[in-house]
Amino acid sequence: MKNKSYIFVLILLFGVSILTYQLIVPQFSKQEYDKETVQNISEGITTTTEVRLNEAEETVDIETEEPLDAENDLNINSIVEDELLKFNDAEKLEGLFTSYLLIGSDERTENSSAARGYVKGKRADVLILGLINNQTNQTSLVSIPRDLLIKNSCTEKVERINSSFSSNNCGNSVENLAAAILNLTGVTIEHLALFNFEGFEKIIDSVGGIELCLDNTIREGFSFELQKGCQVVSGEIALNWVVSRNTEVLVGNKVVDANGNDASTWRKLNNVSDLTRIQRQQDVVIELLSQVSSFGSLGELTNFISALESTFTIDENLSNSKAATILWNLRNEKLAEINKLTIPTRPYKTESGMEVLILTSSFKDFLSSKGLLD
Repeated sequence: MKNKSYIFVLILLFGVSILTYQLIVPQFSKQEYDKETVQNISEGITTTTEVRLNEAEETVDIETEEPLDAENDLNINSIVEDELLKFNDAEKLEGLFTSYLLIGSDERTENSSAARGYVKGKRADVLILGLINNQTNQTSLVSIPRDLLIKNSCTEKVERINSSFSSNNCGNSVENLAAAILNLTGVTIEHLALFNFEGFEKIIDSVGGIELCLDNTIREGFSFELQKGCQVVSGEIALNWVVSRNTEVLVGNKVVDANGNDASTWRKLNNVSDLTRIQRQQDVVIELLSQVSSFGSLGELTNFISALESTFTIDENLSNSKAATILWNLRNEKLAEINKLTIPTRPYKTESGMEVLILTSSFKDFLSSKGLLD
């Protein structure tokens, strides 16, 4: 009888352990990712005979709904190409950092915010390279503008870096993108995570929204209106603010007419670009990290984990338990000490009228200038 009681207790403890694991450890979707393939792509070696990604192959421009190939017909001749890409071949920085890549795609579904609409396809709209110095444990978030000009080592085409996020006979989309980043930075991506716009909203809503603090009252059409000062906003509003290209700023005081309509004066905010959006992305990431570090209950944590599970895809080499450990360790991160950086660029307009960004320094020199290399 006593033996049966022991067995019952063991079974009960095992069941509780499984339940706790399922509650605490996120069960992420996995993405095929091979670093050897990335290395081969970066060197221009085609080793893959078939596309290995179960993803939509149809890609369109989100704003114009034109095929991406048409948008990326940059018409850059070889002489100009050499000058524009002179800082793009990076010196290898192996062993100095543990690296993670966060990829936010512009993929949308029927459930996405009505303010942005629904279209098919996806591209890399957000690229944040996380670097942890292996000697000092200093964490840096390095944003890479999606409009940065590169030469695709697989196709030999000169294009924006976000266009390398596509599958072909060299590798799948994340491998091709990682190869482009390897050539650009000298850093091999150890692990990566992908999310889309709708998932971005879910994560923010799972923590009850995030706080945005602004110097001016701003708006964009019917997408959002944010007041001067600090306010807590939902995932939908936060996302609309992050991706906004046509932001307007309030001139003077807010005016409402007799019918309750807005009669205020607004002017378009100048110099809103991908670099502006990058600053907003970094602010949101840091604010989310601050929310993670202040969870006060298991319920708050499990809500966050549930949102992550339905949002993020991680590479096949990163176990669920290790991913959970990384997330948990963020609670101890001193957020004020995280370096928020953007690689140095300058704007350039091609002969065909396309606006892109050009790297203005080698990645190694850039890190050295920020004190991140010994």
